[in-house]
Amino acid sequence: MALRQPEWNLPPRQIDKPVLKIFNSLTKTKTEFIPIDGSHVKWYNCGPTVYDASHMGHARNYVTQDILRRIMSDYFGYDVHFVMNVTDIDDKIIVRARQNHLFSQFRNSATTLSADLLSQVSEAWESYVRENVFKGLPDEEKPSRGEEEVRWPRIAELARDQSRKLECLKRDEKFDMHFTAANRTLAAIEAARHTLSANQSSGDTALRLIDESRDILASSLDKKLQHTVTDQSVFRSLAAYWEGRFFKDMERLRVRYPDTVTRVTEYVPEVIEFVQGIIKNGYGYELENSVYFDTGAFDSSDRHDYAKLEPWSKGNRELLAEGEGVLSSTSGRRSASDFALWKASKPGEPSWPSPWGPGRPGWHIECSVMASAIFGDRMDIHSGGIDLAFPHHDNEMAQSEAYHECDAWVNYFIHTGHLHIEGLKMSKSLKNFITIDEILQRFTARQLRLAFLAQLWNAKIDFSESMMTGEVKSLEVTFNNFFTNVRAIISQARAHEDQSDGDHCYNDAERELMKSLYDSKTAFRAALCDSFNTPEALKVIRDLVSRINIYINSPGKKANISVVEQSATWIGDMLRMFGLGEGQASEIGWGQEDEGAGGVNREETLMPYLRVLSSFRDGVRQLAIAKNDDALKEILKLCDKLRDDDLVSLGVALDDQEDGKALVKLVSPAELIKAREEKRLKLDAQAAKKAAAAEEVRQKRLAKMEKGRVPPEEMFRPPNVPEGTYIRWDEYGLPTATGSGEELSKNQQKRVRKEWDGQKKLHEEFLAWKKEQESAAGS
Repeated sequence: MALRQPEWNLPPRQIDKPVLKIFNSLTKTKTEFIPIDGSHVKWYNCGPTVYDASHMGHARNYVTQDILRRIMSDYFGYDVHFVMNVTDIDDKIIVRARQNHLFSQFRNSATTLSADLLSQVSEAWESYVRENVFKGLPDEEKPSRGEEEVRWPRIAELARDQSRKLECLKRDEKFDMHFTAANRTLAAIEAARHTLSANQSSGDTALRLIDESRDILASSLDKKLQHTVTDQSVFRSLAAYWEGRFFKDMERLRVRYPDTVTRVTEYVPEVIEFVQGIIKNGYGYELENSVYFDTGAFDSSDRHDYAKLEPWSKGNRELLAEGEGVLSSTSGRRSASDFALWKASKPGEPSWPSPWGPGRPGWHIECSVMASAIFGDRMDIHSGGIDLAFPHHDNEMAQSEAYHECDAWVNYFIHTGHLHIEGLKMSKSLKNFITIDEILQRFTARQLRLAFLAQLWNAKIDFSESMMTGEVKSLEVTFNNFFTNVRAIISQARAHEDQSDGDHCYNDAERELMKSLYDSKTAFRAALCDSFNTPEALKVIRDLVSRINIYINSPGKKANISVVEQSATWIGDMLRMFGLGEGQASEIGWGQEDEGAGGVNREETLMPYLRVLSSFRDGVRQLAIAKNDDALKEILKLCDKLRDDDLVSLGVALDDQEDGKALVKLVSPAELIKAREEKRLKLDAQAAKKAAAAEEVRQKRLAKMEKGRVPPEEMFRPPNVPEGTYIRWDEYGLPTATGSGEELSKNQQKRVRKEWDGQKKLHEEFLAWKKEQESAAGS
């Protein structure tokens, strides 16, 4: 009988591996993520409408989407096809491009300041005030036509009153913006009048007036001359410029470029075909050369539902109007919820030929067409900011499901939360936004990403200075210090790795640390499976860093470098996975932005360090040769100077240790200099505080001594009391009768005696103090 292997049994699973669940806007719950096609994930992300500078709202959305994308591909290992559109034709783009073009023409034609120019600006100002500022004013404060300028001081007074301005903002959230523009323009008008009355009319003066009135003039010129703009490159050039700026900003924020970028202007034929398909299926209708989506017909269909994301917003006319754009007309539609699939172009708007006449795509249709062209009738993930949920994303789904006649075009809808700045919602239309360029002058891309990682991706973020300088800065310093120390310890150990002391260094502490590493990996995965819970994932990493620091700093303990290196490597890998890495990824840690690579010049690299070493040696030799009594003290001063000044500018940190051997670290010079200056500033602040307290004590003593200058015998006599307060005194200067001749009562006598005794003590202190001062001056 042939020998056989013994029976083998499948081992029981002790712990189930967590599965990825995503908060799905279609269910408002965390649902298990199941891709359509194995590990291939079809992901469409709503991109920017490119007509102005990218701002912090864009940073919040696209950095957050980038974090989620990296987790999906770099951590969970999905094969993600990430598509993002660029809206390069839209009502906002059309208006902005037209206004810029017309304003530029107007500015170029103004050669001198004239009464006619002043009249045009004044007329535009009056119109702007009536059409915009009036929206926020109470009826009783609205001037009659022609009295706008006369009544302006009253309006300005109202705008300065915070409580009344708040009421104006309730009537119109753009009141402050409109008032500011009008107030700035009026000041420019008044200055121009003064200049013109002095018979001055230079071109510079005219340009100052025009530039200060830009917002108001651009709007006025557009109303009058929009039909004259016929060159379609006006619109494309604006969009192309801001698209380029957007992607440069994304690169600075370390946001990965999309796998596929789509632009609506490149898909117009597909848009027309898509609209025809919707009409054919009975969900679209033509009206005055435009085509609209019939929400009623769609919603009444057995297999379709309109507004899956926010059914409660169906009748929200404000959101519906915002979704249609400022250039759209709502008259004649079958329902207020119906939206434009194709818009008939008016004079001054770009257009393409279509079966319904010259026109352009509606806003919502572009994403449906481009995503369908790439992914077909269903995708795994669609993402964007929460402000796009209704009507944009609901309309996208409706028209896509109408075209494909499918019941679900998107499986998972994920929306990033709002961003507030110091408690206020940002808005381009309110002009209260911070550009990405501005924010990157104050904080690094890594710090911004850390700020977003520290918050749930779908929650509202209140971005504040205190958050960045507090929680975020603390987190960054913790990781920087950790990696710096670990690299230094590993480098120190490697320098002596051939000198074994016979100890394997794998005892209870090491076993506990390795257990912490694997527990952390499990907890980290569970956090990311819990709908990308990055705050919890960061906490897991930070806790592990704390445990490693405790292990490293245990007194009398030789660290197992292998255990430390494994743990630190995993931490660095996970931080880089989040997109927090800088420089080269070859060493332990998350890198520094100023790291260089390749082509090292040995002399340039070594000479600064050798000069410092040589200078230190020279100083020690001179002290040793001189044999002064304080030589040892001076040598210690040289050591401190080497540590605190000379090596800091070279990016070398020396940490003095208990065993007398300094731990050598390589750190960014800027970081060391900043830490040194912060320490000096802190010491200076403490010294200043101490000096201020001493000065306060001195001033109080001076005031006390000044009060004691008067002898007690004179304190109740003029001029120390008003003339006539008392008329008789005893031999000690104590009053015995009031000014009216009445004897002092017993209570009055007690009171003045108590005051006299107090003054006597003060006067004696004064005389002693005066003697001290005279003695000090004499010496």
